[in-house]
Amino acid sequence: MFEIKDLIIRLFKELGLGDVILPIENVSGGFMHRMYKVTACGTEGSRSFAVKHLNPEIMKRPQAQVNYARAEKLEGILEKAGLPIVPALVFDGKKMQDFEGNYFYIFDWHDAKVTDWDNITEEQCFLAGNTLGKIHAIDFDEVGAEHGAPEFSQIDWKKYADMATESKSEIVSLLGENLKLLEYAQNQVNEARKNLPDIIRISDEDMDPKNVMWENGKPLVIDLECLDYGNPASHVLQLALQWSGITTCNLKLNLVRSFFEGYHQAYDNGFHDYQKILGLAYTWIEWLEYNIQRALGACTDEAEKQMGVEQVVQTLNRIRYLREKEDDIKKEL
Repeated sequence: MFEIKDLIIRLFKELGLGDVILPIENVSGGFMHRMYKVTACGTEGSRSFAVKHLNPEIMKRPQAQVNYARAEKLEGILEKAGLPIVPALVFDGKKMQDFEGNYFYIFDWHDAKVTDWDNITEEQCFLAGNTLGKIHAIDFDEVGAEHGAPEFSQIDWKKYADMATESKSEIVSLLGENLKLLEYAQNQVNEARKNLPDIIRISDEDMDPKNVMWENGKPLVIDLECLDYGNPASHVLQLALQWSGITTCNLKLNLVRSFFEGYHQAYDNGFHDYQKILGLAYTWIEWLEYNIQRALGACTDEAEKQMGVEQVVQTLNRIRYLREKEDDIKKEL
């Protein structure tokens, strides 16, 4: 914390944001990056910011800069369209701040709250679905994107189980006990991707409850780094399930209905046979693979490794729960 604290102090001076008022507070900011609340005193008085320190391991990936640049462009389109988002601030024409080999986004601080995942209301689901629909409804001709063939998942679960055994990882038994389930889930994902309609829009695949804050009853979408072009049928299905409790293994089918009602009020993508693509809900396997890698040591520190272990446990629980609820969800869809 001391190193990052000093780095942020220097960054704020560099950007002319004033003198940082200590302490710098750790803020819950998702599972990949670190977030801080920083208050600084400048010429116009004190002002608070949310500062996101991007994960160094992710930033080393060859496509990282390209992906972030695309997301920033799409964020600007959403901002122009008046959608309820919290955009990154711009300094010297740039949203992403490359400072001393580290990468940051800086946002205005909002005294808003993320909803309790176990107490999401029908109204919140309706408004979240409606916001997603408004994003999907943005005029396609304004942004342009190419259709592409579906990408099929080809994760070698046996390889990861063997790696866990060799390293005596604490996740070894979890992988061994669930190999058949993971193969099933991967097959379902791939079959569903074959059945997706050939449509593409601007989308925020990561717009789950942890990435929507509520201010006076209204939604504010945060963490927009995953903005991209995507299939709206896929994203509305997966997000409807996440908002309805699939993530906490407490699914409420009335919330699925509310999310879709809000979505269709804003946008109808023309596709309605969602039973055929329910397998997309098993896309959790890709998040699982990322966390298996972290749990096996592909991370920056011990704290992130332990986070990987925790997410392996939670994600496997969700995949098992989804398997149990498949028939009920198909009936509702």
